[in-house]
Amino acid sequence: MFKTTIKIDGMMCSMCEAHINDAIRSKLSVNKIKSSHKKGETVIISDEAPLYEDIEKALDGSGYRMMGLTCETYEKKGLFGR
Repeated sequence: MFKTTIKIDGMMCSMCEAHINDAIRSKLSVNKIKSSHKKGETVIISDEAPLYEDIEKALDGSGYRMMGLTCETYEKKGLFGR
């Protein structure tokens, strides 16, 4: 699994977070997605590492701009994720 953190410009409120989540969810296969307008970022947990171009296409025309992206391997933690 992969954890992808995307820096996004243009988020101002929780509705912006929902628009970004919906746009990415409709174009990419994600297990979990969470956006924060306060941090200006979106975090995606997915089985495959998403491509920069695919995320750009998902946000194209939405009014939000991707400023950067980092991707790292993700290991589920918790009681049963040992």
